[in-house]
Amino acid sequence: ARHLLRDKYTTAEVGITGGNFLIAKEGGVAVTENEGNARLSATFPQLHIAVVGIEKVIPQLTDLDLFWPLLSTSGTGQQVTVYNTVYFGPRQPDEPDGPAEMVVILLDNGRTNLLARPDRREALRCIRCGACLNVCPVYKNIGGHTYETTYSGPIGSVISPHLSGLKEHQHLSFASSLCGACTSVCPVRINLHNLLLLNRQESVAEGHNALTEKVARINRFGNCGS
Repeated sequence: ARHLLRDKYTTAEVGITGGNFLIAKEGGVAVTENEGNARLSATFPQLHIAVVGIEKVIPQLTDLDLFWPLLSTSGTGQQVTVYNTVYFGPRQPDEPDGPAEMVVILLDNGRTNLLARPDRREALRCIRCGACLNVCPVYKNIGGHTYETTYSGPIGSVISPHLSGLKEHQHLSFASSLCGACTSVCPVRINLHNLLLLNRQESVAEGHNALTEKVARINRFGNCGS
């Protein structure tokens, strides 16, 4: 696999990566990984395209002293991941390697919907460590693919209805025991189980509650309306 992938990297014209953090003051894209594939994607091709969500912005380079160890410890239990790189742009005239051109695409995709709501915007603090997934009893039993969304687990259930539509994803907020384990392990202190409750409240208020819930209510209380 290593030899096969290396050939693809060396012959590719365009490399696409994500970014763990965007550094506002110095203008850099910070990428942390254990495999090194992102580094190959960013340096071998002549064009490096970084696609990064707008919520990934941190003030300055020195803030990585906090965020990189926080991400690695919460995500994989490491003190720091193996490869940590900050890209500040294409190669300079005096540099022997690197891409000739670098493009950074700032991704919204509904994130401003959360940003505009003071009671929900804390979800944008997520650093994608996955700690909430590891402790969630629902995620442990059904797995990530069952969510059928880009982001799974508790944080996915919180943000997906706002990124992709409440009507289509309202059921995710009900796929939780509300045990609070996700909130207790979150390294950036997102009150996840409370945000799930707010999503449920909004879903019911807009009439998006699931058919199964309506049937259960009728069975328990009688036909008192929807």
